[in-house]
Amino acid sequence: MSSDRLFSPGCPRPLSSTRLHRSWSAHRGRPPGQNNIHLSSSTLGILSFYTMSVSCKEMRPPLTQEILSHLGLASKVGETAAWGTLGTLRNFLSFSVDKDVQRLLKAITGHVLRIKPSAPHVLGVDCGAIVDVLTNRSREQRQLISRAFQERTQQDLLKSLQAALSGNLERIVVALLQPASQFDAQELRTALKASGSAEDVTMEILATRTPPQLQECLAVYRHNFQVEAEEDIKSKTSGILRDLLLALAKGGRESYTGIIDYNLAAQDVQALQQDEGCSTEGPWVLIFTQRNPEHLIRVFDQYQRCTGQELEEAVRNRFHGDVQAALLSLVAVIRNTPLYFADKLHRALQETEPNHQVLMRILISRSETDLLSIRAEFKKKFGKSLYSSLQDAVIGDCRSALLALCRAEDI
Repeated sequence: MSSDRLFSPGCPRPLSSTRLHRSWSAHRGRPPGQNNIHLSSSTLGILSFYTMSVSCKEMRPPLTQEILSHLGLASKVGETAAWGTLGTLRNFLSFSVDKDVQRLLKAITGHVLRIKPSAPHVLGVDCGAIVDVLTNRSREQRQLISRAFQERTQQDLLKSLQAALSGNLERIVVALLQPASQFDAQELRTALKASGSAEDVTMEILATRTPPQLQECLAVYRHNFQVEAEEDIKSKTSGILRDLLLALAKGGRESYTGIIDYNLAAQDVQALQQDEGCSTEGPWVLIFTQRNPEHLIRVFDQYQRCTGQELEEAVRNRFHGDVQAALLSLVAVIRNTPLYFADKLHRALQETEPNHQVLMRILISRSETDLLSIRAEFKKKFGKSLYSSLQDAVIGDCRSALLALCRAEDI
């Protein structure tokens, strides 16, 4: 397979794997007894770039895993804020929970801990300091701050901030301080209990969270609302849309084994080509919710070769309303998850008034995962950076928080 197939068009072209092998071989051939690893800056650059390119497209992991294991970084692969993350938010290196507690308390009340009674000086709420702390700490670090604040002040940080703030900034701060599973569970509950369509948010959460994340979200949903999310899905939806969402909620998607099953791909294409009718809708749900993304990409490509039309066009011709929207969203997630989120952000910014809830949910939930990739897809498709788009469209006190999560301009 050529390197052109390993990286998407929007990703920088990597240095050749031959040079990477040569640099690594030279390193491994060092004389015995030299246990400390000292790589040249060029080698480190190659290794870092090669690792950063993981999420751009397909990449064979063995070489990367071997290199990282010798560097003592293998255990960090896949973890939040690990080396090579495509998120905009990482663990703050100079993290001091005590300093952050002091700063937040001062920002909220105008007092520092153990302030001298002889010198009282109360200031207004310092929103800038609150945003600076919470948008520059990872979710794990924010949880540590919240617990430490409770221990040192006997006050709940979340409630204190809710009392001090209001509007969209308050909602962003609450979301930042919640565990990810609690935030997702609340968003899912709101969508399923809203008067309008539940497809958009429900599909986003069920289709883009990892199996462990989804399992934890559904457990929190059950605990907080004393009902299974599946029951709410059944009461809110019907027909193929209900079947689709329930199948996604079960989290039964196959994992990629590295083995290409051409026969199964051909069978899936044939099943999707069957004539319209109620009895033939089942295969769509099974294939879209059970097969791994790598297999589905091959199915989509083969479907186009066999029929002369993209699968999305077949969905538009065959399904309507919420079912059509849900299937198109799922295809978009499978094809290119960062692009799916870029499209959602663009639509949220194009509304008469920006949809702050959508902006907040995506920027917070993807800030430690793939927000850099989302920014790249946004700039590539719409010709304008996400950062500039937020600057132009969003006003009010929440603007600085959203820009801080986005992080930087894309030239």
